[in-house]
Amino acid sequence: MTVAGLLFCYVFSVLAGLSALAIYSELRRRSFGPTPTEDHIFRCEKCGYVYTDDPDVDRSRCPQCGATNGVFTF
Repeated sequence: MTVAGLLFCYVFSVLAGLSALAIYSELRRRSFGPTPTEDHIFRCEKCGYVYTDDPDVDRSRCPQCGATNGVFTF
C-alpha cells in the first residue's frame, strides 16, 4: 500500500468512528430526553401563577386564586 492509501484509510476510519459516536449519542439523547406534552400553558392574569391544563380546554380556572384565564401564547 502507498502512503496516500494508508493516510486515506486512517482518516476515513477516524471520521467513521466520530460519525458513529455522534449518531449513537443523538439516539441516546432522544430516548432519555423529556417528551413534549400537548397540554396548554396558562398564566393567571390576577395572581401571575403559571400552570398547565388539558389540550382540549380553552379557558381554565387558576388553582391558586380561582380566576378564569385563557391560553398563554409565547
